[in-house]
Amino acid sequence: MKTKHWTDIKFSKDILTDALTKHILGLTQYGMADFAEVMEVISQVKKGDEESWINTWSSMAQKLKSRAELAEKKSQKVTASTAYLRASTYFRVATMYFGKIDDPRMKNCTIESHNCYEKYLGLSEYPGKYVEIPYENTYLPGHYYHSPFAKEKAPLLIITPGRDTWAEDTRWVYDGAIKRGINCLIYDGPGQGFALRLGGLPFRPDWENVMKPVVDFALTLPGVDRNRIGLMGLSFGGFLIPRAVAFEKRVKLCIVDPGNINWGGAFAERLQVIKRTPKFLRPSFMNFMLQDYAWKQGVSEDEVIEELKKYDNTSILDKITCRMLVMDGTKEPMFGEAKKFYDALKCPKDYMLFDEDTTAQAHCQMGSYATGTEYLFDWISDNL
Repeated sequence: MKTKHWTDIKFSKDILTDALTKHILGLTQYGMADFAEVMEVISQVKKGDEESWINTWSSMAQKLKSRAELAEKKSQKVTASTAYLRASTYFRVATMYFGKIDDPRMKNCTIESHNCYEKYLGLSEYPGKYVEIPYENTYLPGHYYHSPFAKEKAPLLIITPGRDTWAEDTRWVYDGAIKRGINCLIYDGPGQGFALRLGGLPFRPDWENVMKPVVDFALTLPGVDRNRIGLMGLSFGGFLIPRAVAFEKRVKLCIVDPGNINWGGAFAERLQVIKRTPKFLRPSFMNFMLQDYAWKQGVSEDEVIEELKKYDNTSILDKITCRMLVMDGTKEPMFGEAKKFYDALKCPKDYMLFDEDTTAQAHCQMGSYATGTEYLFDWISDNL
């Protein structure tokens, strides 16, 4: 009889809903969510209903925000800070499966999430500070976490999130860094989080032109050892940053989780299947996927397939010279692609595979962030 594992448990038949639920539950150990609150929302969300998604998550967020505001008026700082933190998470999640980009609730939830997170930082002792990174004629929003355990000059880890989650959602990484005396800079780049929803910035394939101003800014931050800068990219971020380090040589090491050579080609094929399916026969998630990719890539639905084909790192792999860590999991949706990426690298490199025995086999160690943090930072301590 086949042995079952925790990844066989599904909170929804919808892949995105199931993944987001597991991700959010993984944040409970950091105080960013609470198990019962998440389960209450998921039990009420109607399958494939974007209205139900944004309304249910934002309602829970608003409830916590109101509780936090009352506690703050009473000078109950701990209660206020913890409630603000969870409210921030739920406002953020409310926008992740909602495709009406011009709906005022999209911007309202984005602003509320940001404001609640800043309230949390102001009331708690968590060492984070909001920053705006100069970028072309605008800025990229982010946070600098100056570790209280760091020496006068300490390593810096710059974190790039994925397509769907925001910079703040990489908590398992920056929290692990802070506790180990490593400073962290997180940011929403073009196509991500705040930068997309409020700044209107779509993704771009030439991520070296994003990373250069980020590294420029990082070198102005207090406590940073300019000779010990590392980059980490999660999910789609793991595809984007190899191109950045192919051209950005101020970086000592790069971590991709999981890594992919031709991400755009794979997803272009998936969208081609969707477009060949008559609209009236498509499940709701297919229409959402097509619309979501077009929005985040900054093109029309008719142009998105050709746009995605630009996201191919085949030609720049031999330009990467820094040490690379490729993280992988046996339950990655595109299992096998990270190992192909690793095999193609010519630079100093390491490969880290998580299997069922570690319980961290899911996408980006989702659901097993404690284990992922331990393995990741043991490697970082040896290399950065």
